[in-house]
Amino acid sequence: MITDWFSRVGSAIPRGFSRHYILEILSDQPMTGKEIIDKATVQTEGKWKPSPGLIYPLLGRLLEEGLIEEHENGRYRITKKGTSIASDIKYAHNIIQKHLDVVFRIGNMGRFMTMDLLDRIFTIGSTLSSNLNRMTEEEKNKYKEFLVNELNKLSKQEKLQIQDKKIDENNIL
Repeated sequence: MITDWFSRVGSAIPRGFSRHYILEILSDQPMTGKEIIDKATVQTEGKWKPSPGLIYPLLGRLLEEGLIEEHENGRYRITKKGTSIASDIKYAHNIIQKHLDVVFRIGNMGRFMTMDLLDRIFTIGSTLSSNLNRMTEEEKNKYKEFLVNELNKLSKQEKLQIQDKKIDENNIL
């Protein structure tokens, strides 16, 4: 999955991606900072080699926010709070992925819409990820509700576009 994504976006890593990546892989098992770096390099087939200057300060911020904890052996483990956020990210990712699949099926127009959608999602995601530790639960819930509503609107628009395309194709035949 991650390799496919890198083949589409190249080596450009959107802001906030590293944070989500660390939470995601720590959901699977505790790791040291070096193991995180090595796993990212292997998973992306060398397209992304996060530096210690990126990973260790980020681990420090995740520790401060209570999303991960460090054990005596130098391994980091995700906390319940971190697991909750990682779960929310997975949920949003699944919704987005379903929408993108539909958009890609539309054709060239879908590709342009998808690229625009991705830019918007990354902008929103960056804002959210950089402000999560300052948000109240109520604010987080409002953001979640907003994102789900916007994705539902996109889904309705995509369905209408597919219907319009089918009508056009039938009129041509």
